[in-house]
Amino acid sequence: QVQLVESGGGLVQPGGSLRLSCTASGLTFSNYAMSWYRQAPGKEREVVATITRSGGSTNYADSVKGRFTISRDNLKKTVYLQMNSLKPEDTAVYYCNAQTVALLRTYAYWGQGTQVTVSS
Repeated sequence: QVQLVESGGGLVQPGGSLRLSCTASGLTFSNYAMSWYRQAPGKEREVVATITRSGGSTNYADSVKGRFTISRDNLKKTVYLQMNSLKPEDTAVYYCNAQTVALLRTYAYWGQGTQVTVSS
């Protein structure tokens, strides 16, 4: 059974930092590209950052470039999202996503989400 468990969310003041973690079990972690998504109240879920299987390439939404950093540790089966210079508009539930393609079929898994609130 695949599980993705996020942690590290919370309440932070504008300009502050948080580090999210997502630990996977039940899958071969190094075979999966990993992403962080977020969903704010009344808005659709959007991709924030993506990292390739080896960690050699990353991609970011324009709204977080230069402030957020995604990384992974394949031995620990964990992906991280370092969030700096947080803004109120970063407030959302953040979700971890694992995705791979095998035999022309896409396999995707989601964590349960962790709340990030940026407010003074």
